[in-house]
Amino acid sequence: MTVSTEAPAPSASPPRRRPGVNFHVLGPLLALILLVVLGALLNDQFLSSGNISNVLARSSFIGIIAVGATFVITTGGIDLSVGSMAAFIAGSMILAINYLLAGMGAGWPLVLVGMAVGLGLGLISGAVNGLLTTRGRIEAFIVTLGTMGIFRALVTWLANGGTISLNFEVGDIYRPVYYGGVAGITWPIIVFALVAIIGEVVMRRTAFGRHCSAIGSNEQVARYSAIHVDNVRLLTYVLQGALVGVATLLYVPRLGSASSATGVLWELEAIAAVIIGGTTLKGGYGRVWGTVIGVVILSLIDNILNLTDVVSPYLNGAFQGVIIILAVLLQRSRKGER
Repeated sequence: MTVSTEAPAPSASPPRRRPGVNFHVLGPLLALILLVVLGALLNDQFLSSGNISNVLARSSFIGIIAVGATFVITTGGIDLSVGSMAAFIAGSMILAINYLLAGMGAGWPLVLVGMAVGLGLGLISGAVNGLLTTRGRIEAFIVTLGTMGIFRALVTWLANGGTISLNFEVGDIYRPVYYGGVAGITWPIIVFALVAIIGEVVMRRTAFGRHCSAIGSNEQVARYSAIHVDNVRLLTYVLQGALVGVATLLYVPRLGSASSATGVLWELEAIAAVIIGGTTLKGGYGRVWGTVIGVVILSLIDNILNLTDVVSPYLNGAFQGVIIILAVLLQRSRKGER
């Protein structure tokens, strides 16, 4: 009988992760801090309360829409129609208010009816996108590309190629919805904050949020796990439409008008904010708080370009396009390292 004298082979231990900063998580926050420092260095008025309030108020519309886009993109979908949808909702709201003015008279009841019309149209529009995607089995890109053109054409038709204007008397009553607020904080900022907080809680703490991530990660596995994939996806588009309605009813009193130019490129800004915030473009992982930071980053870039003469503000769209490409490249490179 022979006894082996060879020492047992050492078991392979998992490689240790090098300690360091997780730029995938903290990257958007660091970029925001750098932008704030840059803006403060370039212009003395950048950190003034008036400028900061203006930046947050203007970003609130895109921010509210982007929260909805976070859920849609997390499931692996996309909605290109949000800007055109907002224009259509705004035009329809104004027409409804102007039409009902003679019977109801100028007052808050009329404004509330207009808001209900806007929110209802948002829900219906989102449901149409969701049903065509889930029940019609059409790619979300194609569906929302088509409805983007439909909504934009409808508002152009309703305005007869011009502008739909809100009655001045009703406009004076409606104005505080955008310009009013509490403790110096305007209502759009407050609503944006509430939507973001609720969105983050839903994404992180509820079954719906977990189901969104599961569907985006692997739809087939999600089906095997008894997740109602089509219902969850439909709900994300309905949620997106509802939030477009909320953003629009806050936006209408700002200018008191709607035209074919209303909401142009809002879909680009919303998708850019979601991607900058760390949500994976192909789905599977969503981060609402990151989306909020992404929205503020885009608004600060636009604000800095307007406050300084270093680069023309007309190049803001080009900066957004570059940021989207870089954010997607960083996501792909991170996947390659795993």
